Amino acid sequence: MIRIKPTARPMPAAQPLRQQQSDAISASVRVAPADPLAHAGHRIDPDRRRGRGATINPAGRFEAEQRVAEDDGWGSLGELPPFKTEITYEKARTIITRNDSPDISFDRSINPYRGCEHGCVYCFARPSHAYLGLSPGLDFESKLTAKPDAAALLEKELSALNYQPRTIAIGTNTDPYQPIEKKFRIMREVLEVLARFNHPVGIVTKSALVQRDIDLLAPMAAKGLAKVALSVTTLDSKVARGMEPRAAAPAKRLETIRKLSEAGIPVTVLVAPIVPAINEHEIERILDAAKAAGAQEAGYVLLRLPLEVRDIVQEWLLTHHPDKLRHVMSLVRATRGGKDYDSQWGQRMVGSGPYAWMIGRRFEMAAERIGFNTSRKRLRTDLFVKPQKAVAQLSLF
Repeated sequence: MIRIKPTARPMPAAQPLRQQQSDAISASVRVAPADPLAHAGHRIDPDRRRGRGATINPAGRFEAEQRVAEDDGWGSLGELPPFKTEITYEKARTIITRNDSPDISFDRSINPYRGCEHGCVYCFARPSHAYLGLSPGLDFESKLTAKPDAAALLEKELSALNYQPRTIAIGTNTDPYQPIEKKFRIMREVLEVLARFNHPVGIVTKSALVQRDIDLLAPMAAKGLAKVALSVTTLDSKVARGMEPRAAAPAKRLETIRKLSEAGIPVTVLVAPIVPAINEHEIERILDAAKAAGAQEAGYVLLRLPLEVRDIVQEWLLTHHPDKLRHVMSLVRATRGGKDYDSQWGQRMVGSGPYAWMIGRRFEMAAERIGFNTSRKRLRTDLFVKPQKAVAQLSLF
């Protein structure tokens, strides 16, 4: 049985927004003493969410109502279907997204998909699903959006007379090589356009599917136009299965680093995210393994818990590591000025305080000892050329 309840009651207009939000949350949930995380959203039966990362599917923060599954005594909850991956199509008007953030190294990116089937429980992109009227929980992993016109839109934007080339980052929000890419091949088409224009590209992924495109990436890398970053969160396959259920296994990611490196493609390993008390002890081991596989550069990101990600990660900890829940959250707050998250530029990726400092120094010392980051690979923009077809009309004048 599905019960619908309001997520907020009307508030006097004079009350501050923060107070309204606090009162709305209090009014919309029932917190049992034995269930301190009941406010996060109803839990989904393990059989229904098998193979998924999040354990809950709460309504998005912009929704007026929340649907809660309740057992009516007849066992009707067992009749609900499992969460299957659903794909919708987006008719985008543009494909290159711009940003002016001072703490990331790129000012433009491409996201062929919304949502990500990898189901990484910690994914900072989860809250973006709320803008679609969907849940940042299981909906983020199972209700995906594809942009089939991405390559055509990219060709049009790169052909604009005033376009100035700079490295395009792909995979900074959701993974371009998530499982549905095998069928849709949108990322493949985007790379084909970038290769024709001699346009630089940096890719972030945790999927072995990137090996499929070595035939495109290797020639681009030989010109100084491509590099790939592989995220390796843990070398423990059991931890990875629970935390990143549909991403490539750790051993497969190391194999991917090796094959990309052997093809002459510069590879960066990202120890990301570092989850306190869960995978922090693996920092040095991951760097050692990645270096042995051929990675040339390394970076890290400390666990980020923006908006709904906080509740999703806490619920995941309660399910998979109940004995570590309080300890993990205590360490997280120690790196965020006593809060669950600090979004300040310069802080959101690496945190602050003694514990965050210790993580940073461990990473830097290990990277230096192994020989990472002795030089940084900068991609070229001077080779950019617009195919003759794109400028044929103007060449008549």
